[in-house]
Amino acid sequence: MQRKPNMRVRKQQFTPAPAQRRTTRATPEAPTSGYALVVDRQMKSEFKTHDAALSHAQSLKRRYPALQVQIFDAEKKRFERIEPAGV
Repeated sequence: MQRKPNMRVRKQQFTPAPAQRRTTRATPEAPTSGYALVVDRQMKSEFKTHDAALSHAQSLKRRYPALQVQIFDAEKKRFERIEPAGV
């Protein structure tokens, strides 16, 4: 009489995949042309026109007045600080 080999079935253990982290990060370097939106000393967005950058900056400042919001002019290499409306 031959014996059957002793085979055990292993249960597969599945681990849930980790949740993906947001990958939005600040731009590492200043743009060479156009305008950039700077929030709390971090460059966030780039715009081709001053008006577009200004409207986004003012909107952000209205919603979150405690933030330090600036517009960076790449050609002049200057920052324009955005104050809350009415100040």
